Amino acid sequence: MPNTSSDNGIIRLPATSSVDAIVEFLTTTLHAGGITLFALIDHSGEAKKAGLTMPPTKLLIFGNPKGGTPVMLAAPSSALDLPLKILVSEDDAGHTWISYNATEYLAHRHNIPDTLSANLKPVEALATRAAHFSAPV
Repeated sequence: MPNTSSDNGIIRLPATSSVDAIVEFLTTTLHAGGITLFALIDHSGEAKKAGLTMPPTKLLIFGNPKGGTPVMLAAPSSALDLPLKILVSEDDAGHTWISYNATEYLAHRHNIPDTLSANLKPVEALATRAAHFSAPV
């Protein structure tokens, strides 16, 4: 069951695979769907380079300009939160989590018209699929 914080709009889903397996699944799925992966930020990898320890934590920034551009034209401040993002992280107990901004929260935050808020919905299905992805053993 998703863990949602109504005050900050973050959806947090428990995942069944490792951070790396989920990131690989998401990268492959985005590519297969013709969705641009603009960046993959390895927060834990960068922490390690700085001599710090952090559980595996990676952020994928992705989108489709055909879907995102009309949203940003209608609600320019939405560019603060677009492209879409999914955070894949491991907690201190070794559990993997997938987090993303709730589309309703983004729509409300930026006053995105209802006719365009559907352009943000794919993140929900993608995150849910990733949460249930089981890496081959």
